[in-house]
Amino acid sequence: MAKLQVAIDLLKTEDALALATKVAPYVDIIELGTPLIKSEGLAAITAIKNAFPDKKVFADFKTADAGELEADMAFSAGADYITILGSTGNSTIAGAVKAAKAHGKGVVVDTIGVADRVKRAQEVIELGVEFVELHAGLDEQAEEGYSIQVLIDEAKRAGVPVSIAGGVNLDNIKAVKDSGAVVAVAGGAIYGAEDPAEAAKALRAILN
Repeated sequence: MAKLQVAIDLLKTEDALALATKVAPYVDIIELGTPLIKSEGLAAITAIKNAFPDKKVFADFKTADAGELEADMAFSAGADYITILGSTGNSTIAGAVKAAKAHGKGVVVDTIGVADRVKRAQEVIELGVEFVELHAGLDEQAEEGYSIQVLIDEAKRAGVPVSIAGGVNLDNIKAVKDSGAVVAVAGGAIYGAEDPAEAAKALRAILN
């Protein structure tokens, strides 16, 4: 069964904690978005993990260099996953995987900005990453003609464990699930909803 990941793209730890409290019963993975980590630092990771020890905490570092060092920082702060950019070199990813093994944690490669996401997903999975995030960022989603169907089709072709992030919502989460993705990442569909708990509950119901 695919897991549900909430992407918290807020800027304050207290706001992230408040949102996470509402949606925690329905999600498997709590993602601290890059803006939140840049705004609040490693302490935000520790705060979320301490509040929700039974959930996987996903630190969206989008690391491009010093993979082992930054992964060690994230895992030491309480993260279960860290993202490394797929556009970076294999040595950076391998360094992060080394740190992950030392901590018993996982590395996720984020394909944002990668031209051939399927090819890169197949390459990096060989380096020992846990799964690959087929990701269209907020700027790409805002481009004319964008459709999450591109990611769904890529997931079907990849043949490796992937997550999908790029506009997951009630209208498309069944297709995301049917693509074979191991994780569905919902951001705005949850934190932008009038009732985030109900939104997360509805997404979870479809995944189940």
